[in-house]
This record gives sequence, structure tokens and C-alpha cells, in this order.
Amino acid sequence: MLIFAAVLQLLVALAFVSIPLVRHRHGDSAKVNAEAELTRQGVPVTVLRDNKLSFDASGHETAAPVAVAAVMVALAVLNLSGNDWGPLLTWIFQSIVLVGNALILHSQLTAVKAVQAAFARNGDPMLDRIDVPALLKAAESGFPAWVPILQNARHTVVFAASALALVATVIA
Repeated sequence: MLIFAAVLQLLVALAFVSIPLVRHRHGDSAKVNAEAELTRQGVPVTVLRDNKLSFDASGHETAAPVAVAAVMVALAVLNLSGNDWGPLLTWIFQSIVLVGNALILHSQLTAVKAVQAAFARNGDPMLDRIDVPALLKAAESGFPAWVPILQNARHTVVFAASALALVATVIA
């Protein structure tokens, strides 16, 4: 069963690196579309940079998923080798991945409200003028049409594989 858990952990690792790869490939297009929307709204495009709003795979957008993927690969190696630490560390880190993915899903579902709140906290009247739903929709249009399907598949894989890996660890 630990081999099964290891395979599932490798699937989680792949799922975690999928979105940064897409953002790396298509993030510039999303930025161009977001900037065009800001220009249409009469807002300087510098507000994106000034407020650290990006659509590429820079900074934590890559570092966090790659770190999670590395931990999942390490757990898979431990489980495949039959190391006694594998099951215990699987329980710890696979549980963290489950909770973390729930937070990621929540942040994706509440992105408009989160950006609006961040802009409101800034106190800049220019930011109050931005139609955030239109801005985010414009940015999303810079990504291929299949990206929402990939995101849903990614969440399904992470949730299901993590839960199954925990069950497999209990059975082992």
C-alpha cells in the first residue's frame, strides 16, 4: 500500500507544478490583457506592479508549488524505499497539503473580493476606480481556454490523491 501512496504522492507533485508551468508560459499574455483593461478603465498600468499583482509564475507563485512538489517526491521516495519515516511524514505533510489546497481553492473562488479588499486597504483613490471583476476576467482571457479544466483536474487530483494516500498509509 505504501507503493500506492507513493504513486499518489507523485501525482500530487505533478499537479502542484502544472499551474506554475502554465503561468510561466502564458502569464505575459494575461498581463498584456490586464494592462489593456486598465487602460480602457483609464487607470495607469503601473498599479499592477505597485500592488504586486502579477499573472506570471514569479516569486511565491512558483516557489510554493515547487516546494510542495519536492516534499511530495521526498515522501514518495521514503514510501517506495520502505523507510519507517514514510508513513508518519505522509500523515503530517499529506494533511498539510489537503488543508493548503483547500485554502488555494478558497483563494481562487474569492479572488475578486480579495483583490478589492487589498485595493481598499491601500487607500489609493485610483484603485477604488478599478472594475476588479473586469480586470481579472481580462487577465484570465490571456490564458488558454483549457486552463479552468486543468485547475479543476488539479484540485481533484490533489484532494483525491491526498485522501487516498492517507488511507493507504493507514492500511499499510
